[in-house]
Amino acid sequence: MPDTARRLSSTFAAPIAEQIWDMKYRLKSADGAPIDADIDATWDRVAKALADPEQDPSAWQDRFRDALQDFRFLPAGRIVAGAGTGRAVTLFNCFVMGTIEDSMSGIFTALREAALTLQQGGGIGYDFSTIRPKGAGVTGVAADASGPLSFMDVWDAMCRTIMSAGSRRGAMMATLRCDHPDVLDFVAAKSDSTRLRMFNLSVLVTDPFMEAVEIDADWPLVFGGKTHTTIRARDLWDAIMQATYDYAEPGVIFIDRINTTNNLSYVETIAATNPCGEQPLPPYGACLLGSVNLSRLVRDPFTAEARLDPTELADLTATAIRMMDNVVDASRFPLPQQAEEARAKRRIGLGVTGLADALAMCGLRYGAPDAVAATSDWLEVIANSAYAASAGLAAEKGAFPLYDRDAILAAPMIRRLSDDTRALIAEHGLRNALLTSIAPTGTISLLAGNVSSGIEPIFAHSYTRKVLQPDGTRTEEVVEDYAVALWRELHGTLPLPGHMVRVADLTPADHVAMQAAAQVWVDSSISKTINVPAEIDFDAFKDVYMQAWSQGCKGCTTYRPNAVTGSVLSEEASPEPSVPATKTTFADPLDRPQRLTGETYKIKWPQSEHALYITINDITLEGKRRPFEIFVNSKNMEHFAWTVALTRMISAVFRRGGDVSFVVEELKAVFDPRGGAWMQGKYVPSILAAIGGVIEKHMVATGFLKGEGLGLKIDPAHAQADIRPTAPPGPSCPNCGSFDVHMAEGCATCASCGYSKCS
Repeated sequence: MPDTARRLSSTFAAPIAEQIWDMKYRLKSADGAPIDADIDATWDRVAKALADPEQDPSAWQDRFRDALQDFRFLPAGRIVAGAGTGRAVTLFNCFVMGTIEDSMSGIFTALREAALTLQQGGGIGYDFSTIRPKGAGVTGVAADASGPLSFMDVWDAMCRTIMSAGSRRGAMMATLRCDHPDVLDFVAAKSDSTRLRMFNLSVLVTDPFMEAVEIDADWPLVFGGKTHTTIRARDLWDAIMQATYDYAEPGVIFIDRINTTNNLSYVETIAATNPCGEQPLPPYGACLLGSVNLSRLVRDPFTAEARLDPTELADLTATAIRMMDNVVDASRFPLPQQAEEARAKRRIGLGVTGLADALAMCGLRYGAPDAVAATSDWLEVIANSAYAASAGLAAEKGAFPLYDRDAILAAPMIRRLSDDTRALIAEHGLRNALLTSIAPTGTISLLAGNVSSGIEPIFAHSYTRKVLQPDGTRTEEVVEDYAVALWRELHGTLPLPGHMVRVADLTPADHVAMQAAAQVWVDSSISKTINVPAEIDFDAFKDVYMQAWSQGCKGCTTYRPNAVTGSVLSEEASPEPSVPATKTTFADPLDRPQRLTGETYKIKWPQSEHALYITINDITLEGKRRPFEIFVNSKNMEHFAWTVALTRMISAVFRRGGDVSFVVEELKAVFDPRGGAWMQGKYVPSILAAIGGVIEKHMVATGFLKGEGLGLKIDPAHAQADIRPTAPPGPSCPNCGSFDVHMAEGCATCASCGYSKCS
């Protein structure tokens, strides 16, 4: 490989890469002082930590370090950030939590476990199909159930308040079966742009449902063995398709296909995935991730002799498998059930990144038949090398505790492997029950010089990326794709070759073909987004999902530009062939007209003698009314400092323009440790959350925002609307928070969850 192709070495290709390393992965002391001097120090730390579980660490540390050099093997972010730090964080990215018991006690136990897992930096998945549907009877309390979506709202609020280890906020996946009676409400949930923002949503689609769609049969919605209603399967399918067409969710998971092809089908049943979908996991399942950077293994790029070295790929894969297996022993776990599950099966998820760049460097167009074939060939090498390495580890250290030779050898993935690999497994067993997965590699791929992420195509030759900073602000950085930058270094101002396509150049069929080719050699699943143009016909859009189903994919997620969801990346024209300079930009504040119109609202909070008066003034831009400034006033001087600060900060945000709806989201997430108040039948966790509710209702009423808000009845057409909280009906239950507490047999007893102070 020419020196220019190894230009990353131990340095960063662009300022954004160094910023990401410093912000996310660099070890620092509690006061923020750097401990890792440079990226080499980070790799040294990780290599040592992953070699420590070996019987002779010194024999492996240098090999592990060599795999990390030049960003050839990229452990997932949790490993890079946490390995060797001595901190109480998990090195696992993915968790699916335990089955939610359909009781108040079971639901809130599950909520507590979720909070503990998010706190340590793990993303979580939950199947809410076990919760009875809305309107179903609750035995013993003469009440109707509120349904799974109401509890998802509780999870969502919890996640807003949990800052994961490092600078990551919690991420969650919620799934619901296609035969659950509340599935239509679940499908429509994201039509409200303020609801369930911490969740990704996916419908668990079964084989019988897909067959019912194909023949236009009726489909029963069932819970607890009882059919609640029956609908046309195609009506439900069209509802799912319309929702994801309009606002990109929910995704579709072909859950029966996942379970029938699972190496561990003999000991587990899967009903959920991690937040991005590449790891279907059983209850308390955990998986760690890592990626081979294919763009670093191409020899003689952009020449007729360009090729990916299969021997180097196999060797790097074997080393990566050993490193990841050691993570199982080196990591902490938020819950003991997760540790037990991980060590019983030693599941890992080795994937790839830089695939699209590697294809481009070899002269192959992403999605074309020769690129699909190359992708299959490369991933076949990885699969066989990974399984052979795991069999070698089993011979050295022992197979995973739940290993069953006959069941494993009968698994569909094992049957596809080479004769030599299967012979090794038959002789020695496997150290790891599952080995491969293709995850999104967003920030890790940027760290490696903006190589193409996972198996996704090149997004754009150059683009602007919004980067969240530690202080909560966002900067915009112009970055160039790694393969494009390499072309510039090798060929100067020559035009890019036609095969170096971007997302905008591809058809949905190109995406599906690549995902299907990769899935053949991936034993878990793949995180892949099929980008479709905004103008795509609805029937053509639905056909994308049918293609994914018919070609053997385990799930399908699409993105069509829409008004509800935002975009992290935006393509920017770049006429200059050189690498664009990094820039940081901020929108100029809007000019204030001499006169503005607005509304004033009144909130009476129980803990305060005097009311708060909230005035929101609007400006009209391009025919649309939007908030421009806010004033919060009260006679109570106790509130003076924070109300002035709130007024200035929110007004400053409003005046920057753009989508300012996040202000509502942040205010509504504030919980007062002294307790909140009940307002018109809904619990409001703090006075700041109440202010957020007022702002939200104002935005909805003026047409700036769609959303449910806090349920406060505010009419901005009437100034000084009086918002008064209703008095709570009695003391709250310490177990579930309900106010259905009464005295029975001399004890305070909760009619909602059964808690008794005397028990």
